[in-house]
Amino acid sequence: MRNRLPSADPLLRLQASITARDDQLLGWLYDHGVLTTDQIATALFPSLDFAQRRLRRLTVLRAVDRFRPNKADGGSYPYHYVLDQLGYDHVHAQRGLGAPRRDQARRRKQSLTRRPDLPHLLGGNQVFIDLAAHARIHLNNHLDRWQPAAAFHDPGVFYREGGNPEMMVHGPTGLPRPDGAGVWTEHGRSVPFFIEYDTGLERLDILTEKIAKYERVYAMSTWAWPVLFHLPSARRETNLHHRLAEARPRAVIATTTAGLRTALGASPAEQVWQLIGRSAGRHRLIDLPYTDPHHDDEYDNAPYSDHEDARSHQQLDL
Repeated sequence: MRNRLPSADPLLRLQASITARDDQLLGWLYDHGVLTTDQIATALFPSLDFAQRRLRRLTVLRAVDRFRPNKADGGSYPYHYVLDQLGYDHVHAQRGLGAPRRDQARRRKQSLTRRPDLPHLLGGNQVFIDLAAHARIHLNNHLDRWQPAAAFHDPGVFYREGGNPEMMVHGPTGLPRPDGAGVWTEHGRSVPFFIEYDTGLERLDILTEKIAKYERVYAMSTWAWPVLFHLPSARRETNLHHRLAEARPRAVIATTTAGLRTALGASPAEQVWQLIGRSAGRHRLIDLPYTDPHHDDEYDNAPYSDHEDARSHQQLDL
């Protein structure tokens, strides 16, 4: 009787078949929790069919798992993909994080499937997915960074040398908790930004309170990124601008709407952002003002102040 060869280690089998695109997807699921089939296909694949075939393969390899929430009025939503345990093993190995908990995938899947604000999480992720999709078909456009909300929950995360040390003790209640942050690059020039994704279910007061927290960051720090509010409707946008007309926030706050983007077929990179407290007109993401010498050094940007300083930009009639 022949000696049977030992079966291949599942993680080694996964790593032997992984592609660079798979690596990116697994990293996104690790950082951002959940993405739908359509989101994954839009951002990373040439077609939905191609994406579905690859996702089935990754599911068989136990890199990803999936669930399908039921709709209140019957039927179900598309598949929602999360990391399976081998996916966690792979990402931890790639990032040098040490072994994950043995039940990490199960616990996170349970958390996501029970999450009452899952549409909000998916909506915020969609803004970045749309940027990634735009970059995939536009030469010299890149989504260079996509940070999750969790990256901004620790006290002191907004503090930088030269800022007010009180930022270290304000914690998450006194400073903002963005839904995400990113860096968008076009033809060698990049802009950092925060995202606030609004479903329209919160009172406008909640949005103005969020803006007040960004104002606090602006006043206490040496840097300022544009804060992008993605709103559901033109009416919601008009009401927010009207609410803040007299306040004229010093922080750079820009808005767009799902309705406008759908009507124009426009990605978040395009001319869809209206600055609060400025004259009418919309701007491309890459043209929004910011102040951040650290960012300019990291991305080899010409400082924004070389062509128009963000902190004086508020005084200009755009």
